[in-house]
Formats: sequence, structure tokens, C-alpha cells
Amino acid sequence: MKHIFVALALFLFGAFDTEAQTKSVQTVVINTPEIRCEACKARVETYLKRHDGLLETMINYRKGETRVKFLSDRTDIEQLKTAIANCGFDADDVTASPEAYQRLPKTCKKKIDGGGHPAPKSTPTSN
Repeated sequence: MKHIFVALALFLFGAFDTEAQTKSVQTVVINTPEIRCEACKARVETYLKRHDGLLETMINYRKGETRVKFLSDRTDIEQLKTAIANCGFDADDVTASPEAYQRLPKTCKKKIDGGGHPAPKSTPTSN
């Protein structure tokens, strides 16, 4: 009979212990209008992968937004915005690091700095 009570007590203690360890997952959208191509996307994903607790990154460069899913007990949104800024791109209210911005390829820079992606070549139409 004693063994049954001990086993029941251990079972209940284990059940409460696992509930206390649930991780809080958070998903946020960061405005990143300067990310405009696959090269920019790959660069930002590389920087973000270095953060512990990052679960998923989805960058939509056509809409100019980055959706990140992370564990809030390991990292926070400000650290992720700073990582994007350290990569050379603006992230919401955090401006890009000037040193990192200078290292970006010319096509990934802002148009006012001589950057921007070339316009697609138009095909001649015959009428």
C-alpha cells in the first residue's frame, strides 16, 4: 500500500513539473522594407539563425515584412530587430548599423544611395 502512495505522489509531481516547463512561443511581424531580393533574405536568415530560441523565420521581401517565431524565455523581439539592424537593414524602429549597411552589395542598398534592383528587361512586342 505504501508503494502505491509513493508511486502516485511521484506521478503527480511529474505531471506538475512538466506543466511548469511549457515554453511560451511568440510570433511577431517586423517591418523590413529594404529586404528586396533572395540575397538580402539569405543574409538576414543567416544572422537570425544565430539566436537561441528562434524557431522559424519567414521573410516576404515583396511585402517588406519578416515574420519570426521564437521562444520568449530565450530571446525577445528587440534582440531580433537588433540582429536585423546589425545585418544592414532597418527593422521597424531600429535603424541599420552604418558599418553593416556599407558592407551590403550595391543592389541591396537604398535607391538614394545608388542602390536598388535593376528594372526587369522588357521584351519587345511586335505589332
